[in-house]
Parts: sequence; structure tokens; C-alpha cells
Amino acid sequence: MVPNDPLFYGERVQLAILSARYVVPAIYPFREMVESGGLVSYGPDLTARDREAGRYVGRILKGENPADLPVQQMSRFQLVINLKTAHALRLPNASSMQLLADEVIE
Repeated sequence: MVPNDPLFYGERVQLAILSARYVVPAIYPFREMVESGGLVSYGPDLTARDREAGRYVGRILKGENPADLPVQQMSRFQLVINLKTAHALRLPNASSMQLLADEVIE
């Protein structure tokens, strides 16, 4: 499991290459890491997070007191699978994993 850290995010391509070379399945915190060749990511939907942050900014700009706004947690998470990487790692259930995924990258 790769931690949510800027260092690992910046080196996501190298992590995917090393993971494939040493046949180590890894789970990542962001879908961009799977787009770069990683196997699976499970994490917050960053688009939804940014949209919600924009709503907060809009409310503040319209005059609401930031102290009066409720604290919210992410409620939408994404499971993204890279099938090409799954097949390269020879994972036996790669096809059935598609059923669970929110998005499949081929």
C-alpha cells in the first residue's frame, strides 16, 4: 500500500515500473497513479472534493461566516483498476475485479 505522500505521487511512474518489475501488486491513494501504470487505487473522488470546496468558497464570498459552516467529510470514494497491469502481474481474478470497480483502465 503506497501512502498518500507528495513524494510518492511525484514518483508514481517509477513506482509502477518497479512494482511491475518485481511483480508486487500495490494499491494507491489516487486514480492518477493507476493511470500511470499502477494496479489499483481506492481513495476520495478528488473532483467531488474540489467541487465541494468551491461551494464553500462561494458561500464565504457571499458573506457567510466560515465559522458557521459545517465540517464535512468525503462520502464518495473511487475504486479504479488498471487491467493491463493486473494481467501483467498475472492476477487470477483480474476479470472479476472489474465488477467491483467504479472505473476500469484498459
